[in-house]
Amino acid sequence: MSKTILIVEDEPMLSGVLRDRLSQESFNLLLAENGEAGLSMALEKHPDLILSDIMMPKMDGLTMLKKLREDEWGRKAQVIMLSNLSDMASISDAISNNATEYMLKSELDLDDVVKKIKIKLEQ
Repeated sequence: MSKTILIVEDEPMLSGVLRDRLSQESFNLLLAENGEAGLSMALEKHPDLILSDIMMPKMDGLTMLKKLREDEWGRKAQVIMLSNLSDMASISDAISNNATEYMLKSELDLDDVVKKIKIKLEQ
């Protein structure tokens, strides 16, 4: 059975690239363009993994992660944070809220993203 991944990303270009690459791997994909929509979709659809940007309109990714962790299902959800923020405060905030992984967009390699997703989904 194919796994479902929720992509929460406000940059259409990156969202499209992630969508195209992950669909090649036969994942079911859900898309949200801000943290508010992403949180709502995550709590309703319970995807197997969430890929989320941090800096977004309406609700940023860290706020979405914190609110997700307040939900019984959301406490265990696997969330990979994507960001241009390399400062320790942002990384620390994501990790303290149990982000599964933190990846810098500037160093993003789509094959690495796919590998990390597959490893996380096997755990």
